Amino acid sequence: MTSLSEQDVQALVSRAIEAREKAYAPYSEYLVGAALMTPTGKIYTGCNVENATFGASVCAERVAVFKAVSEGEREILAVAVVTANCATPCGICRQVISEFAAGGCEVIIADDKGNIRSRHLLSDLLPHSFGPDKLK
Repeated sequence: MTSLSEQDVQALVSRAIEAREKAYAPYSEYLVGAALMTPTGKIYTGCNVENATFGASVCAERVAVFKAVSEGEREILAVAVVTANCATPCGICRQVISEFAAGGCEVIIADDKGNIRSRHLLSDLLPHSFGPDKLK
């Protein structure tokens, strides 16, 4: 796992819970919050945003990644994801995270009360990933 302090892990989970409260999910009613930390120590958050044309919806994890990238960040140390049932990121989110994942990027899964249910290396959730190195 990463060398995140317990304080960093709790901060990520707490910020993901806050982000989840802003989710717009009128169709599925499945609220997701995400928070990621970069090597600079900055935390970026995201929530899922649904759309009546479901394909235009976006997951919380991708919102957080895109916010970080739009602010000039290019590496992700860890991501916390909060849902009611402790789901891990979908395949698309795993791929997007892997584009910017620093070695040993950790994915922390917590419930909506902040109880950490599991911790994974992204490489375990997305083995044999396709990344920028494959385009060389």
